[in-house]
Amino acid sequence: MLICDDNNMLRAALAEVVGAQCDLALVGSAANADEAIRLATAQRPHVVVLDVRFPGGGPYTAAELLRTVPGVRILAFSAYGDQGPRTEMAEVGVAAYLVKGIANARLLAEIRALGAEALAATGGVGA
Repeated sequence: MLICDDNNMLRAALAEVVGAQCDLALVGSAANADEAIRLATAQRPHVVVLDVRFPGGGPYTAAELLRTVPGVRILAFSAYGDQGPRTEMAEVGVAAYLVKGIANARLLAEIRALGAEALAATGGVGA
């Protein structure tokens, strides 16, 4: 999985939460669109947690990741729960949308569900 957020503390906290799970593997984290696209292309994660208001554009980053990483599932993670960002991310193909501040258990459950979908779609290839 790949974490994409411009907030260093949030990236570190998410990395710690994911790292504590024996069934999840973190392949990296990115602070902007270029870094996210480069890492995802090299590492081929099954799941990307992507900030909606990501430097370089959340929707742009999502579209590029979906274009360059076959089978990847993107979880939009945002401080904003209103319909506008949800619709914008859904239109580019984001698989799920969660609002920041949810319980870690809910976030991890969504990551696992998307990972299972990605594994089924790719036949187990990727990270």
